[in-house]
Amino acid sequence: MIGPRMERRGACAAALGLALALALSACAGDPARQPGGRFTFENGIGRAADGPFMAQFGTVTGGYSRANSSNWWGAANTVDSFSRLDEIFSASISRRGDAAMPLRRAASEPSIAYDRPTHIGGGHYSLERYLAANPATGLMIVRDGEILVERYQYDRGPAHRLTSFSMAKTLIALTMGVAVAEGHIRSIEDKAETYAPSLAGTEYGRTPIRHLLTMSSGVAFREDYTGDDDVAKLSRASYGGGTPGGVAVVRQFDSRHAEPGQRWHYASSETFVLAMVLKQAVGRPVADYFAEKIWRPIGAEADATWMVDRSGQEVGYMGFQAVLRDYARLGVMLANGGRVGDRQIIPAAWLAETTRAHFSAQQVGRGYGYGFQTWIFPANDGSYALLGVRGQTLFVDPARRLVMVHTAVRPSARDPGGAETVALWLSIKGQYARIARAN
Repeated sequence: MIGPRMERRGACAAALGLALALALSACAGDPARQPGGRFTFENGIGRAADGPFMAQFGTVTGGYSRANSSNWWGAANTVDSFSRLDEIFSASISRRGDAAMPLRRAASEPSIAYDRPTHIGGGHYSLERYLAANPATGLMIVRDGEILVERYQYDRGPAHRLTSFSMAKTLIALTMGVAVAEGHIRSIEDKAETYAPSLAGTEYGRTPIRHLLTMSSGVAFREDYTGDDDVAKLSRASYGGGTPGGVAVVRQFDSRHAEPGQRWHYASSETFVLAMVLKQAVGRPVADYFAEKIWRPIGAEADATWMVDRSGQEVGYMGFQAVLRDYARLGVMLANGGRVGDRQIIPAAWLAETTRAHFSAQQVGRGYGYGFQTWIFPANDGSYALLGVRGQTLFVDPARRLVMVHTAVRPSARDPGGAETVALWLSIKGQYARIARAN
């Protein structure tokens, strides 16, 4: 995703804070031993004013550090920044509709347990213990339109717009599918410069849209979160004020290491190019088109926002913000084959292409296959994921009509705790597979 130079400078302090927090947690005892633990419940919603590793996130006087445009990426400030990034940076708005789509709520939370991966300690954990060990700001599990779990930590709640990071990439791909169906984009075999003329003469401009969708443009781009890689340059060009925005953001990445379609290589810049193509193809801001075609039709209860560069272009590769229940509504729509009721929101054929592995897990080398800006579970059972750095996740299993939304403040881009989130999800999937067989 993205990350200023602050990541490296904060590593030692983060490690010290993590060690101290673990010691404090051990002294405080295991909250999993108490039903509900730190959480208070009202109308089925569980909320906690604190969370794990408070020494890392909290202030000496209580509460959470106030973030700004200079320190927002640093772990100590992320509880605040990851829930109001659209106030710290410029953003466009996707307006909600007049009425929210109701989500039913289960009478009580189901009992959930999972096996923690051995490389991060192992053990058989409850949901309470997961939340005591992982810095999740929000967690929601929905099956067949019914909320099974809705929890918040670190004094976050249903009104906070939580950031997506790279989950936004999948939203760009879904919106692109609507634009193709409506004829704004004639073919994804067309080159990007066909719709974004400012890209003419660049390697990205010469790349077919299809290969941008599958992260296989062949344009050289390094994204390894060192603070001095290409994604850091992309970030500075988007938000640092060094460029006027638009094509200037990606013109700096203009050398080719492979022909389009030959190899998979993750690059946030490719989604920025897709966002440029989308905006110019439909002749409207991405936020407006997305709101009309997807956000209002799914019955979102709150406005969503998209971070923009200095030109007003939605960057697309990150920076979508929404409340937790609206992420869940998006997941419910996807689990229902792109439909809400009898209305097809995402064209069925496009959704099928988006959520199949154009590149296998072996080709990708990250434990997932890759579709159109979407991560595909290697079991190839129809389930897939929208993933964002530092713990942002939307898992979708259409076969079980099951959705899990997870937002977090993991301290680094390479935090191993993501494997624990996957383990939790796979256990929930297994639990509802057994229920389906029993019925």
